[in-house]
Amino acid sequence: MPLIIEELVALDADLGSTKADVIASLAGLVAAAGRGDASGLTADAMEREGKSATGLPGGFAIPHCRSAAVSEASLAFARLANPVDFGAKDGPADLVFLIAAAADGDADHLKLLTKLARALVKKDFLAALRSARTAGEIVQLVDGVLNPAPTEVPAATAAATAAAPAAAGASGADVTRPVIVGVTACPTGIAHTYMAADSLVAAGQELGYDVQIETQGSGGVTPLPAATIAQAAAVIFATDVGVKDRERFAGLPVIESGVKRAINEPKKMVEEAVAASANPNARRVSGTPGAASSEGSGTQLGWGKRIQQALMTGVSYMIPFVAAGGLLIALGFLLGGYDIALAPTCDALPAWASGVGADACTTYGSNADMALALGPNAGLLIWLGAIMFKIGGAAFGFLVPALSGYIAYALAGRPGIAPGFVGGAISVALGAGFIGGLVTGLVAGLIAMWLAALKPPRWLAGLMPVVIIPLIATLLTGGLMYMLLGKPLAALTTSLYDGLTGMSGGSAILLGVVLGLMMCVDLGGPVNKAAYLFATAGLSAQTDASFQIMAAVMAAGMVPPLAMALATTVRKRLFTEPEIENGRTAWLLGAAFISEGAIPFAAADPLRVIPSMMAGGAVTGALVMALGVGSRAPHGGIFVSFAITNPVGFIIAIIAGMIVGAAAVIAAKQFIGTRNKAAVA
Repeated sequence: MPLIIEELVALDADLGSTKADVIASLAGLVAAAGRGDASGLTADAMEREGKSATGLPGGFAIPHCRSAAVSEASLAFARLANPVDFGAKDGPADLVFLIAAAADGDADHLKLLTKLARALVKKDFLAALRSARTAGEIVQLVDGVLNPAPTEVPAATAAATAAAPAAAGASGADVTRPVIVGVTACPTGIAHTYMAADSLVAAGQELGYDVQIETQGSGGVTPLPAATIAQAAAVIFATDVGVKDRERFAGLPVIESGVKRAINEPKKMVEEAVAASANPNARRVSGTPGAASSEGSGTQLGWGKRIQQALMTGVSYMIPFVAAGGLLIALGFLLGGYDIALAPTCDALPAWASGVGADACTTYGSNADMALALGPNAGLLIWLGAIMFKIGGAAFGFLVPALSGYIAYALAGRPGIAPGFVGGAISVALGAGFIGGLVTGLVAGLIAMWLAALKPPRWLAGLMPVVIIPLIATLLTGGLMYMLLGKPLAALTTSLYDGLTGMSGGSAILLGVVLGLMMCVDLGGPVNKAAYLFATAGLSAQTDASFQIMAAVMAAGMVPPLAMALATTVRKRLFTEPEIENGRTAWLLGAAFISEGAIPFAAADPLRVIPSMMAGGAVTGALVMALGVGSRAPHGGIFVSFAITNPVGFIIAIIAGMIVGAAAVIAAKQFIGTRNKAAVA
């Protein structure tokens, strides 16, 4: 099936005054063609839009995403009668392509989408789109880019082309011009990655330099040849994500930026790279060629941003351990009962363990251990519950080491993993908990990064990343924990949890308010993740206080999508049709504790939506603490109600926060600022 058909084209149309309006209208075309779900595609495209604007110089925009709501990869196009601002520096866009890729789309479709992205940097293609009279002409233009007809090259021309390099060398032409290499990459890996690459290559040709770019996108990666990198005078990293195998470029002068700068200022970046190649003091990619170097080596990002990215990387890699371990523990409780985690009471054994003697009973650390020893004789459900509980506990045991290890990895690359994991394990052993894991991750990463920046003799260079750096960094990180940092961090962690355990009344309610505000202020961003990390790390303590903190975090995180769902249901006239569709989806997302379900609303109207959600989250967090609600599961929302203590209080707290959040956003939209144009309909 072709990517674009006439039904996906809107010419000289008025699709609204905001990018949300335009994206929703184009998503509607995709849905009308039977290729996807409009609300889901709109939500995913707007979520991608929230990461970075898709408007580009030249009066066009390319909102795009990979979405489970797309059943067939599609291109929807609009030539707007009234240009709309998509965030480009040179003004609004009149040409808009919505690139809708299926979440599990095949490589062939991704390659076609990248061909379109590359064509959009050519002025003649944009001019043709603006002058086309019919939807059929648009389809032909796009199809010509995606599936160009093969052309025959006359034999004489081919021979002359083949001979050109030799002739240039013989005539004394300049064949020693600098070679500039580079890498482009964006989070989605569909559009900006390839447009940035083509812009840099075109700028190099115009300036007379040989620019060769490796695109690390969704369509696969073809690495630059080692010989090309060896000849390079400098490297350009235009990426919004980490550069894969960065160590290949070790020692080269580096110019580094986000991917959009390469599209907006390609000539300037090439000129900066050429200037850096002649500057002995230019910033260079750290490490030695062939060695694994830091993901952040040679970066031009500030230290604050680099550490923030490292912490977020650690949290993102830790969450699968939290989800798997926490949910398995909760299922263990469901099948085996909450006393599965307790030490056995040998003088009053449960019925399923009545055959265990008193002497044998004392050898088991918990009822789960005893049930595992008895096997199915303990009862099938008890036995399965014990298995799930022990597996979940094993997964939870990796929580702090994974956090520490991947923080170190984000700073120092592969050499940071071993010292980071070991530091996290030592932190657990010393009782320093997740605070210790944060510290050991940073310490291990910084030590490994410092060691990677050294310039050892050639005979030693090959051993650095696999032996020397992990050995020394692990020794130093572990030594610092045992001799200097471990006890103070353990004392801090102990006092923190003792304080939380002792909270009651007003102080506990205040903690619930703070956690609720944190969960709703950035909807899945760093503050939200910090609150979630605090709660999940405390679950391993298995105390009432830790369960209440987890419940407050989960319940408050459910409020934003539920509040927006309620608001769009009861006051539809204040919202656009796409927002109403998103509101229907938000019911399920909120119920499952997916705070990101409110992102489309917050991205479109942050000043009125986010404070309203924070108000609702604060109410929910306070009520959870006041009602003594606890959660033994780290995720799942209402679908893990079996792991909730006082489920009635849990529901009351969520409903109260949902109502407060919905009322606040309705009032804000009705009385503060200009109402949405849909409101006057």
